[in-house]
Amino acid sequence: MQDLTALLADVRQHRLDWTSWLTQVNQRILEHANLNAVVNWQPDTYRSTLEPTAPFFGYPVLTKALGQAKAGWPSTSASRLLADNIAQQSDYFITKLEAAGMQVVGQTNSPEFGFTNITNSALYGPTRNPWNPAYFSGGSSGGAAAAVAAGIVPLATASDGGGSIRIPASFCGLIGLKPSRGTMPTGPSDWRNWQGAAINFGLTVSMRDTKLLFKALKQTGSTPAPYQPPLTSQTTAKTNARPLKIGFIVDSPVQTPVSQEAKAAVLDLVSELEKMGHQVSPVNWPCAGQPLMESYYAMNAVETDAMLTQIANYRDRPIQPDEVEPLTWTLYQYGRHLPGRTYVAALNLWDQAAAQMAEFFKAYDLLLTPSTADHAPKVTQSFQNPGQLTQMQAAADLNTSQLAQLTWDMFAEGLALTPFTQLANLTGLPAISLPTHLTKTGLPLGCQLMAPLGREDLLFVLGQAIEDRELFVLPSAYQ
Repeated sequence: MQDLTALLADVRQHRLDWTSWLTQVNQRILEHANLNAVVNWQPDTYRSTLEPTAPFFGYPVLTKALGQAKAGWPSTSASRLLADNIAQQSDYFITKLEAAGMQVVGQTNSPEFGFTNITNSALYGPTRNPWNPAYFSGGSSGGAAAAVAAGIVPLATASDGGGSIRIPASFCGLIGLKPSRGTMPTGPSDWRNWQGAAINFGLTVSMRDTKLLFKALKQTGSTPAPYQPPLTSQTTAKTNARPLKIGFIVDSPVQTPVSQEAKAAVLDLVSELEKMGHQVSPVNWPCAGQPLMESYYAMNAVETDAMLTQIANYRDRPIQPDEVEPLTWTLYQYGRHLPGRTYVAALNLWDQAAAQMAEFFKAYDLLLTPSTADHAPKVTQSFQNPGQLTQMQAAADLNTSQLAQLTWDMFAEGLALTPFTQLANLTGLPAISLPTHLTKTGLPLGCQLMAPLGREDLLFVLGQAIEDRELFVLPSAYQ
């Protein structure tokens, strides 16, 4: 399987046409039906319009079935509550994709409302990992990751509100970039996307595809949006001309265990980076992890309350606990209890963390960590015990402090598996997961690089150098 850049070259040079390629994609979807990656497939909607100046030249794209609405298409957010919902208008992210020459032909699986780091919604079911179908592909962009890792398509769109691009990239051996806050289109129905924590982008198998997608979708300063794209004065040429100063951390920011494989992935990459001439040294976390995660859950809860209240008002009847999954119901009840001052304090803490990270990046160019604390979990794994599930289903009967503790507890096992990604979301910083490690069990693990605001160029240059040294461990479809 080729990367997208090579595929586009074949189409431009008439060695391949998109109609025949869609037939191949259809066959690959059928061959990999056990993965449950694609939940809506409409190749008959494709209309060939090969605009020669468009960078993606008619590429038929799979988009995420969450937060990437296309007018006339299902917009379910992977929830039974919205199973019959049809988008009335397209998100600006989709219109920007289309302006760049892509056409939506299908949608990929995700968990309900994107709340978890695995993909197993009650509406669509679990998405399995192409490396080993006994394991999850990750979340919340798990369907996109499985589709790309299986070789169904070389690029699929994704989104990241707490690691939802980088986590499945780590679990599936892909490149997963979370761009800087403000760089990707938002609106018109949702401008702030979890108060700036969430952002749309994609999953890829080559650095050149990642750069191509970023260049095509990057916002200009004139675009209406609550967050404007950051301006940088440094150039890629200057980046190429000097060694980078990189700090690295292998310990969890919330003091949970990190596997030896994840630590080895970072230390092996440290050795390679030193061979490349970069200055790499261990550092401490610039921000306290647990308070940030508590603020993150508070934001999730208030946003869930606002969303479900709007839905309830629209249909003129309250949301019932059996209409959403227990985790969503718990967040909804927690959000209903939180006063405005708690929400403001949470967002203020994010700004303080952003200032702390800005200080860190005065001394270092990049921060290196594991992308995830271990490889993908098994599909049979439950992240809440029976007692927690009972509490979650009765969340309406709990008080604020009980709901705060339950919210922490119900996410605890998942957070221990993926504690490294949320900081970039809350501070707006760019971060990328690179597929550099294969565990003894034959599953991939990624390493994460985080950069200063607007410095995707640093991630692109170093990621390209790592790829050029043939350090990537890609899925078999691309080997």
